[in-house]
Amino acid sequence: MLNLGVSNRHLIEQPSSSKQETVMSEKPLIDLCTRACENAMEKVSLSADEMGYLITAYDVNPFLSPGLSQLLVPKLRLERHVRHVNVQGIASTAFTKTLELAKNHLAVHPDDNVLVCVSGVSSYWFQNQVQGLKNVMEIGEINTITDRGQREMELRKWVATMQFFLFGDGAAAAIVSRKGKGIEVGKIIEITNVEEKDYLAGYSRLACVGEPFKFGFYSHLDKEIPKLGVKYTGLALEQLFGKNTEKMNAVKKWAVHTGSQKILDSLAEHHGIHHEKLKESHEVLKDCGNLAGASLPFILEKITSTNKFSKGDAIVMLGYGWGFSASAGLLQN
Repeated sequence: MLNLGVSNRHLIEQPSSSKQETVMSEKPLIDLCTRACENAMEKVSLSADEMGYLITAYDVNPFLSPGLSQLLVPKLRLERHVRHVNVQGIASTAFTKTLELAKNHLAVHPDDNVLVCVSGVSSYWFQNQVQGLKNVMEIGEINTITDRGQREMELRKWVATMQFFLFGDGAAAAIVSRKGKGIEVGKIIEITNVEEKDYLAGYSRLACVGEPFKFGFYSHLDKEIPKLGVKYTGLALEQLFGKNTEKMNAVKKWAVHTGSQKILDSLAEHHGIHHEKLKESHEVLKDCGNLAGASLPFILEKITSTNKFSKGDAIVMLGYGWGFSASAGLLQN
């Protein structure tokens, strides 16, 4: 774990040890998201009936349908006619997408308060993958295997083990509004699938097992991800700042998705970001692991709660990963 930059993680529940088919419970996920949303509303002294729009973003939910927003509406005691939407499957760029959706909504409904909930709960996938897994080989040994089928299976086991140690669970919530005080959401840029098959660098997908009612799960993290992360975030930053390098260099803090220690270091070196400007990203990675879409709001909360900002100070958010995608968002005090 220390090689990944992770020293601690939080997981919502342990998987069942039963060899019988087990229906995963949505309760831990819903409870965690509910607590995050209630804390966000309490912090700004707003009630559930003052929310005009609920945006939920997530990758993993025991229910494929209904989505997370439908499950949270009654739990949070929101108005049953409240507008709501689910954003699923965009992983580490989820938070910037929810802010863009909130900003667009407020352009039409300026008096609304938008409740955003981003779930970074991945253990439903990654804990179950490693149940009963034995004799995991080192990556160097795997590369010497000549039999293609055996090499792919050993690589799959290695990836599953790395995912288990890298990913933690967390949920974050925020209120986006045109009223009150807070940081302002500025320009948001998204880049996806520059090359046709870039999405195959990182994914989670279903597989057929060949038995009635049975499906398998397959996930993959490619060795090209650090290189793609640098490439895609570079393209996003070009769109965000253009040729204005002075404005980019003047950014006070950077919230960079907690992919891994190696990826954070690669991005910092390539984009010339001083460690002090993104130390909160390293801290969240160390304390919580990779929180997928929830990593950026966790980092942003740490940045805003532990630093003093002056009028006009800027924060840049960088998300990247499965998709293959990257996003950049400019926030200003």
